[in-house]
Amino acid sequence: MQTIHLLTFIGYFSIIISVVFFTLKKQKSENDFVLGDRGLNFWLTALSAHASDMSQWLFIGLPATIFTQGVFGIWIAIGLTLFMFVNWQYIAPKLRTITEQSNSLTLNAYFENRFADKSGIIRLISAFMTLIFFTIYISSGLQAMGMITESLFNVPYELGITLGLLLVTFYVFIGGYSTVAWIDLFQGFFLLGVIVFIPCTLLLQIGGFTPIMEKIGSLGLSTSLFPDFSVNTIFKVVALMLGWGLGYLGQPHILTKFMGIKKVEEMTKSKYIGLSWQILALGAASMIGLIGIYLFSGNLADPESLIISIANQYLSPFVVGLVLCAILAAVTNVMAAQILVVASSLSEDFYKRWINRDAESKTLLKASRLSVIGVSLLAFIIAIFKTSTIYKLVLFSWAGIGGSFGPLVLASLYSDKINRFGAISGILTGGLVALFWPIVFSELPQEYTIIPAFVVSLSTIFAVSKITTEKGLKYET
Repeated sequence: MQTIHLLTFIGYFSIIISVVFFTLKKQKSENDFVLGDRGLNFWLTALSAHASDMSQWLFIGLPATIFTQGVFGIWIAIGLTLFMFVNWQYIAPKLRTITEQSNSLTLNAYFENRFADKSGIIRLISAFMTLIFFTIYISSGLQAMGMITESLFNVPYELGITLGLLLVTFYVFIGGYSTVAWIDLFQGFFLLGVIVFIPCTLLLQIGGFTPIMEKIGSLGLSTSLFPDFSVNTIFKVVALMLGWGLGYLGQPHILTKFMGIKKVEEMTKSKYIGLSWQILALGAASMIGLIGIYLFSGNLADPESLIISIANQYLSPFVVGLVLCAILAAVTNVMAAQILVVASSLSEDFYKRWINRDAESKTLLKASRLSVIGVSLLAFIIAIFKTSTIYKLVLFSWAGIGGSFGPLVLASLYSDKINRFGAISGILTGGLVALFWPIVFSELPQEYTIIPAFVVSLSTIFAVSKITTEKGLKYET
């Protein structure tokens, strides 16, 4: 471990702690802690939504995929951008309005209020799915953190994830939604600068894009978004775009960012700022994957270590330190948002709904903070065992959450023909299909998992609603 790496690391996270205390305000209620009292400006909303989306996957998962597939793998980035636009354009404004009208602080509370579910079953099932998939998602972030600190600092894996978890838990515990949003803003600009700097610097060293494409072609990897126009290729294009993109419609840690904006009419500004950030970030990450093919001739024992290998061999020690900080920034952004979502769900959807319905705001605030600790410990235990690759863990969680909630979010905002029975069935079928599809159809690419989960869930929502007769509560949007 070089001293400059350590100094860069300490300096960066000293800034993060400073941001925590600078933005800290007294949490007077559950609304403050969970949703920032719906007071975010359009800059905070935009960067918080996107920075809390692009996790370690941006630096590790996507470049590794491009490294193994070539140019064709960029369809994943295209699909993500397209569906994030759909999120901003068709989901965000309506969800922000209707959740305020129904006084819903969480996505699960919105489902319950939207369908007038007095039984509490919708909240219970939603909270269960949230806990399962998000805990695995959070553990993938910890696993990435441990891998990075172990590779660059020779810090034991267990110590690396412990220190990372303590940092994230600390600022989520004391600051809640608003503090997480301000940290997202700062880290969003920082990690964008770093991930764009890397390919720009390497392209100058290599001498342009032409040698890279020649190397990719010589290795037999894809040099085009459309290698041919066969039915099989078109199917793969659509599958890659849908396999990742559909997940955006149901991710609570992103959707809650939309719910926290102060003025709905400023959502358009957030949309353009956020999408610009995403296009630059995904484009740079994809370029890193292509450059990696050239630098290592497509031969790397662990593709997920690509960016670390590039940093160690081709960048200065100071830049290596910045790369480390940027990756950890991406990890902590998402982990913080996800821990907050799960903690809010346990507090609002489980404790308040099933244990103490008359709980005062301060009691719920304590419950949320205790939930932060509990969820963090559970994710820590999973991360210790390294059950799978970071890419597969993220994809599994992404498909499970998107398949459980995405179809219902879409249907609930745009149809008055569904009811609570359809909603309950949709959440269950979407989550279960996402859970068991990779096991039953293990020979198929895992990227396709969310497609059957989404289709089955959406079909079930409308089919069951049509069979039953109870009508859900509809709010004006």
